[in-house]
Amino acid sequence: MHSDTFSIIVVFECGALMWKVVPPHRWAFFCVLVWGTASTLQAAAYNWAGLLASRFFLAAAEAAFAPGIPYLLSFFYKRNELGLRCGLYVSAAPLATTFAGALAYGITSGHPPIANWRLLFLVEGIPSVLLAFVALRYMPDSADTAHFLNEEERQVAKARAVQQTGSEGVARIGHIDLKDSFRALKDVKTWIPPLMYFSCNVSFSSLPVFLPIILQSMGFTAINAQGLSAPPYFVAFIVCVTTTWIADRTRQRGAMIVGLSLVGGVGYVLLTTCKSVGVRYFAVFLAAAGVFSCIANILPWTLNNQGSDSKRGAGIALLNIVGQAGPLLGTRIFPTSEMPYFVKGMSICAAFMFFNALLALALRMWLAWENDTFARRDAESRQDGGVAKPGSADFENEGYGFRNVL
Repeated sequence: MHSDTFSIIVVFECGALMWKVVPPHRWAFFCVLVWGTASTLQAAAYNWAGLLASRFFLAAAEAAFAPGIPYLLSFFYKRNELGLRCGLYVSAAPLATTFAGALAYGITSGHPPIANWRLLFLVEGIPSVLLAFVALRYMPDSADTAHFLNEEERQVAKARAVQQTGSEGVARIGHIDLKDSFRALKDVKTWIPPLMYFSCNVSFSSLPVFLPIILQSMGFTAINAQGLSAPPYFVAFIVCVTTTWIADRTRQRGAMIVGLSLVGGVGYVLLTTCKSVGVRYFAVFLAAAGVFSCIANILPWTLNNQGSDSKRGAGIALLNIVGQAGPLLGTRIFPTSEMPYFVKGMSICAAFMFFNALLALALRMWLAWENDTFARRDAESRQDGGVAKPGSADFENEGYGFRNVL
């Protein structure tokens, strides 16, 4: 079932571009409503075909919604502000997983009049349906149209939007520049992050699914394994937020990803080679912190270094089309026949984390070379008398003074 879901997600990833074509509050409403309805209807399924149909619409809605959130955030925040916001978004995954086991146990431990698994789908789906209408009513399409801002704050928001793309926030919605999008697809820096995302997703997809089984293989009971899976995820939540904030301040996101990849890789190496329960449990902390935090930094790095909205849309769509194929591998490498150490699965995850570090280092070198090119371009502009100030209109859209985030 997991593999079928991820296959559908890969197909519908281009829906991320719809955040720019359709007013975001309407697109969010549509995606969340479909997701919540499909999740709720799973409770009514009585055969494999019915459940698969629900999963199809659930996966399609998730693919159209989730990857576009970082893209949407780039409409509101500048490049040096985006990482923390993406970190808060991604950190919701380990934070939710921290409490997921206890919540599921609490929901299913009683004696409801319907099957426990049906009740679980209802609890997941119904709140999402309600929140879809909240998004339709209150979600702003851009900072300068936010109803909760006063007139002075709206003027500031408009000025920030002009700095980003040379146009106000409202003008950025409702269309996409296909030439810009295809231009982004010809750029090397558009293709390396998807490979990084694929590498991380091999682990990102398998860890939440198989961690309780891995902990049980260490000798813990099923209940204790659920409880012991919470602390690593909580640490991952803290590391996600902290590292994205630091990378924003230092503009050194590539170095951060290299370090986090090595941390995650070492965690998987320890899980592969060590037999001590204490060491292996410590390794789970390293793996979780490294994998989740890499994802949290890859998303803003993709957006940081694409100048226009259309380029960012193409970059984030490609990131997810390629990257979401990672779970197709990740969910197949931990067969129960390889318990208790899952040597093959751990080794594959370790290899991809180290490969991710090499990709991040290569991309950082490429971006540094591009920055030298931008510096020469600016010098020539000054010599020709066409001097603009960094921070002026269209600055972040690869204008005068633009530099890649390394």
